[in-house]
Amino acid sequence: MTYKDILVHVDDHPRARVRLELAAGLAARFQAHLITLNVRDQELLSAHLTAQFGGDLNQIRAAGDAEAAGRTKAMVDAFDCEAGVTREWRDVTGPMAETVALHARYADLAVIGQAEAGDDTPRMADGLIMAVGRPVLVVPFAGRFPTLGRRVMVAWNGGREATRAVHDAMPLLAAAQTVHVIAINPSHGMARHGDIPGADICLHLSRHGVNAVCEHVASDDLNVGEMLLSRAADEDVDLLVMGGYGRSRLREMVLGGATRHMLESMTVPVLFSH
Repeated sequence: MTYKDILVHVDDHPRARVRLELAAGLAARFQAHLITLNVRDQELLSAHLTAQFGGDLNQIRAAGDAEAAGRTKAMVDAFDCEAGVTREWRDVTGPMAETVALHARYADLAVIGQAEAGDDTPRMADGLIMAVGRPVLVVPFAGRFPTLGRRVMVAWNGGREATRAVHDAMPLLAAAQTVHVIAINPSHGMARHGDIPGADICLHLSRHGVNAVCEHVASDDLNVGEMLLSRAADEDVDLLVMGGYGRSRLREMVLGGATRHMLESMTVPVLFSH
C-alpha cells in the first residue's frame, strides 16, 4: 500500500502554503500525483438582502472569489515541486465541506487546515473526517513543520476507528524512524486491548517492518486529548495518528472527546480516519 494521489485544500490564506509544502513533500516521498483544490464557497445571498443593500451583492462576492482564486493559483504555480511529482489545479464552486469531500474520495489522502480559534467559517474537518472514507491529515493553524512522519505517535484504543487509522497511515508508519503506540486508560476497555495493551498492534506493525514500541498510561487528571498532546510533546513527535469520532459526533460536541479536543488544540499534524 502507498499513496498515489494526494489532495490538498488551498485558499487565499497565508497558511495555505504550509499545507501545500507538507502535501508536496508527501507527494515527492511517495511519487504521488498532487491535486491542489481551491473551492469558491459561494452561497447565493437572498433577493431580500440584495434589494436591501442595493446592487448585485452576489456578483460582487463572485468577483471577490475570482480574485482570491487568482491569488491562490499564483501561489500554487510559483511553488516548486520535487522531480517526479505530477500536479494539477482544480478551481470549483460549491459548499465547502461537501465539495472537498467529493474530490477527496478520489484520492488516497486529503490534507486540510485546522480551523482557527474564533473562526466563524464552517469547521471543515468535522464533516470531512466522517464523510470522506479516506484518511484526512489536518495541519495546525499555527507553527511550522519541517518534518512529517519521522517520529509518529499512534493513539490506540482497540476500536474500529483506531484500526482503520493504523491501516490508512501504514505507508507513513513503515517509513518512520520510530512509532510510539500509546493506549490511555486501557482498563476502561481491556477486552479490546488484549492481555498487554498495545502489544498486539505493535506485533502487527512489526510484521510490516514498522519500528513500533507500545506504552499504556493511566490518568485521572487529564482527558485523553490532553494526555495525547502531552505525550506528543514529551516524545517530540511530528505526526499523530488516531481514529476520528469513535463516539457519536453529537456526543463529542456536547460532552467533549479526544477528536473534538484534538481539532481544537492540536500542536502537530494529525492523521484522522473514521
